[in-house]
Amino acid sequence: MQIQFTKTAPDNVRLHARIVNQGDTLTDLDPLLVEGAPAARFKGSAGQVFEGFMTEDGALRRVALAGAGETDSDRRRLNLERAGAALTAKYLRSGESEMVLDLGHAALSGAEAAAVLLGVRLRSWAHDDYRTKLPAEKKVTLGKVHVIGAPEGTEASWEAEAAIAKGTEFTKTLITLPPNKLYPESFVELCKEAFEGTGAEITVLDEDEMEALGMGALLGVGQGSAKASRLLAIRWNGGNEGDKPTVFVGKGVTFDTGGISLKPGPGMEDMKWDMGGAGAVAGGMLALVSRKAKANCVGVLGLVENMPDGNAIRPGDVLTTMSGQTVEVLNTDAEGRLVLCDALHWAQEQYDPARIVDFATLTGAMIIALGNEHAGLFANDDDLAEQLTGAGKATGDKLWRMPIGAAYDKLIDSQIADVKNVGPRQAGSITAAQFLQRFIRKGTPWAHCDIAGMVWSDKPGHAHDKGATGYGVRLIDRFVSDNFEG
Repeated sequence: MQIQFTKTAPDNVRLHARIVNQGDTLTDLDPLLVEGAPAARFKGSAGQVFEGFMTEDGALRRVALAGAGETDSDRRRLNLERAGAALTAKYLRSGESEMVLDLGHAALSGAEAAAVLLGVRLRSWAHDDYRTKLPAEKKVTLGKVHVIGAPEGTEASWEAEAAIAKGTEFTKTLITLPPNKLYPESFVELCKEAFEGTGAEITVLDEDEMEALGMGALLGVGQGSAKASRLLAIRWNGGNEGDKPTVFVGKGVTFDTGGISLKPGPGMEDMKWDMGGAGAVAGGMLALVSRKAKANCVGVLGLVENMPDGNAIRPGDVLTTMSGQTVEVLNTDAEGRLVLCDALHWAQEQYDPARIVDFATLTGAMIIALGNEHAGLFANDDDLAEQLTGAGKATGDKLWRMPIGAAYDKLIDSQIADVKNVGPRQAGSITAAQFLQRFIRKGTPWAHCDIAGMVWSDKPGHAHDKGATGYGVRLIDRFVSDNFEG
C-alpha cells in the first residue's frame, strides 16, 4: 500500500474517506450523508464504517466515514488503528484503486494520525501469489492512499510506523509461505534480502559449524529432514557502544510433522507456521533496523524442519546440548524446546545479553489455557515481565503471565539424563518453560513468550485478515522503544 501526503485531493479519485470520533457532528458534509449516517446507525464507534454517495462538481463521490470511538478511551490508539484498518478492509478488493483520506476533521495529533495510517497499511497486506484463478471481483485493487489534512507531525510519526508495518508484513509473508518454499536455507536467504543495505550484521551457522559447537539438540531435530538446518543471527548496534544488547530468540521450525511421534493428519498443514517465533523476531528486528532504533539488539533464529525419516531422532534417544546438559527425548513432537535450548545457550555465549526474550509457538497447551486472546508469558524477572506486558497492552499483542518455579522441575527430571524433553499432561506449557529456564545463565533476565495461539487466525482481526497475524513485531518494537531508547 502506497501512502502519499498531499495538500489537496486529486480530482480523479472517486473514493473519499474521513475519520469520525464518536459523538462528532457531521454538519459540514453533504445533507444526504448527514442524514444517512445516523439512519444507518453510524455512531462513530471504533471500526464502524458508513458509506454513502454524493455528487461534487458533476462527479460522483463515494464517501466513507470510519469511526474512531471515544476520544478519551484508554484504547484510543488501537481504536484509531481500527478505523484505518476498517477502511482498508472494506475497499481493498472493492474495485477502487485509490482513496483520499482526510485526517483534518477528528482533532488528531500527528502521532494519532499516524496510527490511523498504520491501520490502513497493516490491513492491506494480502498474499494471493498462488491463486491463479482468482475472480476479478476478489482481487486486490486499492493500492494508493492520498492523505490530506494531516496534522503537524504526522509525516515524521509515520516514518516510524511505516517501519513497523514493513516488519509486520515481512513476518506475515514468512508465516504464510508454504513449506516447500520456506525452509531453513530459504528463510536465511529471505532475511539476507530484507536486511541488505540496512547496516544490520548477519551471521549464519551451517550444520558443520553447529556440530563443532556441540548443538546436538537443534541438529537432532533437523536430522530427519532433507533440508539442512541453520542458525541465523541479526545484529543491530544502534545504541551506545559497549552497552550489552537485548537479545530475542525465535523458534523456527519451518514445518513440524512431529517427527517419529507423528502428528495426526488433519490440520497438519497448519504446521507451516511453527516458525512463527522466528518470524516474529525477524520482523521485529526489521522494524527496529528500518527505523534506526537507538538500541543494541540481536535476533537469533533456530531454523530446522522436523521430519520422520530413517535418520530421525526416536523417543528414548539422549541428546547432548551445547551447554553440555543431556536431554532424554520422550516425544519428538516436543521439538521446539530442543531447538531453543541450543539457540539460547549460543546467544548467551556469543552476545552476553543484558536480557533475553524468546518467542515460540511452543505448546498446544498454551492454546487450551489462553485461547487466541493472549500469548503466555513466563519470566524469571518481574521488571522484564512488566515491561513486556506493558508493551503488549499498548500494541494489542497481548501477554498473560504464567507461573514458573522449582516445584515444576521434578516433572521433567529424567532417570537417565539431566532432563526429559516433555513432562506429564498437566502444566504442559509450564514444564516447557521450565525446560528452557535450565539453559539460562544465572543472573540473566529472561522471558519466554509462548505464542502458539497468536500467529495464525481463522478470522480477521483489527489489523489483519484471516491467516498470518504478524503477532510479536509490534510487541518487540514497543518493548525496545519504551525501555531501552533514550
